Amino acid sequence: MNPTNAKEAKRLFESVRRVARKAKKVELMVAAPFVFLPVLKSGVVKLAAQDVFLKDTGPWTGEISASMLKALKISHVIVGHSERRELGDSDELINKKIKSALSKGLKVVLCVGEKVREPEAVPEMVRREIKEGLKGITKKFSSRVLIAYEPVWAISTTKGARPDNPQNLFEMGIFIKRVLLDIWGRNAAMRMPILYGGSVNSKNAESFLKVECISGALVGGASLKPDEFWKIIEIAKRI
Repeated sequence: MNPTNAKEAKRLFESVRRVARKAKKVELMVAAPFVFLPVLKSGVVKLAAQDVFLKDTGPWTGEISASMLKALKISHVIVGHSERRELGDSDELINKKIKSALSKGLKVVLCVGEKVREPEAVPEMVRREIKEGLKGITKKFSSRVLIAYEPVWAISTTKGARPDNPQNLFEMGIFIKRVLLDIWGRNAAMRMPILYGGSVNSKNAESFLKVECISGALVGGASLKPDEFWKIIEIAKRI
């Protein structure tokens, strides 16, 4: 739930816009809380929502539909974030949210990742989250889906969190590509962007962004610090 007010949201967003004008080789996207989306103007920086409801119409007080987001000219939506899963979003619910978002022309960032670092269990958990999340979604939608690998144990807000390492990320990137290949075939799997979201900051960004198969980063806390975020973007420009 950051930032906490519209003034701060505008300040942070404008700082990203200024950076974006100088970072032509880097595609930037800001995922802001629902209440701030109407006061932010997309353009050189794409706007994303942090979640979406599974239905588009009906008596669902308090929910935000894909059509509402589309009307605000939002281009992307994050689905399956670890914090939403912690609140109860199941694979089935996530699948319905993805279908709703895609049906209205939005692009989807599907977050997947394991809670604990147990190598023998990790692949099957991530495989399940991808396959169940994309269940029933045809290859024609593949160009509108991004995968964000966010191992929960590597996120700084998690008790006992410890950084991931590039070798593990490389192996997971290859594994994710293989799962996508099973779902949609080689062409779709090879062009599918994979983002990394495990406490990315200016100190570790270069090692993660250089990993083969990784197309970018899903930046968390560091995105709320303009100077830190600028350093990450500068790193991305060089890679």
